[in-house]
Amino acid sequence: MKLIFAPIGIVSGLLAGWVAQKTFERLWSVFDDEEAPEPGQRDASLPKLVMALVVEGAVFRLTKGLVDRGARRTFAGLTGSWPGENARDRV
Repeated sequence: MKLIFAPIGIVSGLLAGWVAQKTFERLWSVFDDEEAPEPGQRDASLPKLVMALVVEGAVFRLTKGLVDRGARRTFAGLTGSWPGENARDRV
């Protein structure tokens, strides 16, 4: 089942990245009128950069986790097989 789920996982991962980017951009606009600083920008203040990286990381991780979980639940609902390991498999 992992092979069958692989393309679904890739597509859902790309979708999650796009949604996370848009969510981060919208959320960052609440903090600042300018675009979020990038690590390579020489004039970006360290506190502002740290805040941008923390918020971006949290948004990406949360979005990816929720989309991945949703894709797996949908796949399991349609096929009757969970595409991954169960907690009891990790002993």
